[in-house]
Amino acid sequence: MISSLRGVVTHVGLHSAVVDVNGFGMLVQATPQTLGGLHVGRETELATTMVVREDSMTLYGFEDASQREVFETLTSVSGVGPRLGLAALAVHSPEAIRVAVAAGDSKAISKVPGIGPKLAGRIVLELAGKLVPLGTESAPAAADWKGQVVEAMTGLGWSEKDAGAAVDAAAEEHPEAAAAGDVGELLRLTLRRMGRDGTRAARRPAAGVK
Repeated sequence: MISSLRGVVTHVGLHSAVVDVNGFGMLVQATPQTLGGLHVGRETELATTMVVREDSMTLYGFEDASQREVFETLTSVSGVGPRLGLAALAVHSPEAIRVAVAAGDSKAISKVPGIGPKLAGRIVLELAGKLVPLGTESAPAAADWKGQVVEAMTGLGWSEKDAGAAVDAAAEEHPEAAAAGDVGELLRLTLRRMGRDGTRAARRPAAGVK
């Protein structure tokens, strides 16, 4: 088992990179985020895991051990291979995946391309208690971010009732943004939703506008 690599990056591709380790070029599959942090000619260190099959041995690289742990835990579920494990980490941060699993939020997991509702449900069921939030991403309490978004919406002219309902709906559609407490993203999603649902027509005039 190769658990880590340290060496000079000699190639970076769309899905993989090559790291020269004492003269051996090690091909590593990785997420776009991990690959984006690698630069040809520079030294790097990656946490790794090797997947051995009858006809292949493939090395997967990660920014840190926490990311590797989430990958290995996800791929322990029947139907979740390395490709889907990398796809999950490309869509969500390791902590966001932990939060979704702990909350039983299969909808967030199903946002990963290739993972349908049935498989997402199996993932949160089988991994309950195995992937728990580490608290590495500080997110405001729901009341905090919701209040900020509603306040911004009312400042733009919507009623508090309409804004509150739209914020709740947007958070339900995009649980990863709600879990992160990303006020800016939630405001953008809420505005888009209100426009899509035709709620914009109910917007009251801003003060001083006739």
